[in-house]
Amino acid sequence: MSNIHPTAIIDSGAEIADGVTIGPYSVIGDGVRIGTGTEIASHVVIKGPTVIGEKNRIFQFSSIGDEPQDKKYAGEETRLEIGDGNTIREYCTINRGTAQDQGATRLGDDNWIMAYVHIAHDCTVGNDVILANNATLAGHVHVGNHVIFGGFVGAHQFCSVGDYAFLGMYSGINRDVPPYITISGNPGEPKGINLEGLKRRGFEKEQLRNIRNAYRVLYRSGMRLQEATDEIARLAQTQPELEIFLNFLTHESRRSIIR
Repeated sequence: MSNIHPTAIIDSGAEIADGVTIGPYSVIGDGVRIGTGTEIASHVVIKGPTVIGEKNRIFQFSSIGDEPQDKKYAGEETRLEIGDGNTIREYCTINRGTAQDQGATRLGDDNWIMAYVHIAHDCTVGNDVILANNATLAGHVHVGNHVIFGGFVGAHQFCSVGDYAFLGMYSGINRDVPPYITISGNPGEPKGINLEGLKRRGFEKEQLRNIRNAYRVLYRSGMRLQEATDEIARLAQTQPELEIFLNFLTHESRRSIIR
């Protein structure tokens, strides 16, 4: 049985699973589906089509699933998909997708989205990502798994950020960020590998040494990008932790990498 405050407004077209909590004065629109165990605080507005999985926590004054902030948007039916176990803090905005892309904005599982974060239309955010206060993703940004955005970081539209990257506070990202890399500054510049973050994730010394060496190949060897990519491909044949790095360089990067 759900726990819905009497002042909450629930559209007849919304689907609310058992065990959902919805606080005072929240508004749940048509086409919204909310999974078991999700908690919606007071004064939250959720519009559809939006699917929210299980055991999420959405704090007060957040706006979830509203129209994309894109002048080309002409009322097409697009959607927002949110997975399980996410925490979305106060005053966050997460918009639906647009017809110009895949028609969907997607947020994976177990993410920690702090206050005043904006996730724009057509973004894809993976799993176990931290977006600190006031981080902003422009449209069509792709963020991998286990990524950390410091406070006030801004990512330009169509940028991609690889797994395990760390973006320092106030950084401005106008090109793609490879996996494992620490970025700082505006515009953002590479500062080395995300050593502490990788240690916390259980990477062993040999793996860290291999990742650091791949970083040197990409950023310190003087090789052109294609030459560095070829060398990392050779190394990845015996160093599986570099496969993420190589796949990003060859398939996932869309705006050229920060270099």
